[in-house]
Amino acid sequence: MQTIVCMKWGTRYPADYVNRLWSMVKRNTQRPTRLVCFTDDTSGISEEVAVHPLPPITLPERVMWLPWRKLSMWQAPLADLDGDVLYLDLDVVVTGGLDVFFDYRPGQFCAAENWTQPGSRIGNTSIYRWHVGRHSEIFDRFNADPEAVLRDYRIEQQYISALVDDMEFWPSDWCVSFKHTLLPKWPMNFFKVPPLPEGTRVVAFTGKPDPDEAEIGAWPVNAPWKRLYKHVRPTPWITKHWR
Repeated sequence: MQTIVCMKWGTRYPADYVNRLWSMVKRNTQRPTRLVCFTDDTSGISEEVAVHPLPPITLPERVMWLPWRKLSMWQAPLADLDGDVLYLDLDVVVTGGLDVFFDYRPGQFCAAENWTQPGSRIGNTSIYRWHVGRHSEIFDRFNADPEAVLRDYRIEQQYISALVDDMEFWPSDWCVSFKHTLLPKWPMNFFKVPPLPEGTRVVAFTGKPDPDEAEIGAWPVNAPWKRLYKHVRPTPWITKHWR
């Protein structure tokens, strides 16, 4: 049984995002696979998804709802998980087979090379695989003194990458960023639809827009002048895959 994990906390993503992820997982796996969701609100989540409470972690209030919470995945034991487990952010779109993520470099921590820091040995944790119980010092060190870690690292994936010296990156065509890989550069983003390259298996939507926004060509901005360059055309392949 392959295990894929996601996390849902706060109010940004509704239960529909979990259910769509489960639907995508089922369509893109050939082996027996389950989805486990760690969450603070189980309402609306499909009964086919295994749910657990958010794992405990010591978090200062200012980062309580930020991705630092994902470090709780590195503690052991962790619910009923064991072996190699694949983590997917809720805001990814699965566009190809996922079984290969369990076959690649078994036992090692694997992640996408961060698209904005190529060559810097920084893994992006939108999609990663880890072996439960290995590198538990990632959780233990943070949980013991979160302020010390927060002083040294801007985001959690930089911290993880610094502690894991045998990190492996997924093949670059498997995992892409919607915003940093696929979105045409300004001003062509006003005229061209973001393409979906052949061989892509997971598209990560870091920051904005989210999949439901990019699907219809909406990019929410907090300042009107940003509309001069923050734009995305309606993207039909999201409708095809994100369901």
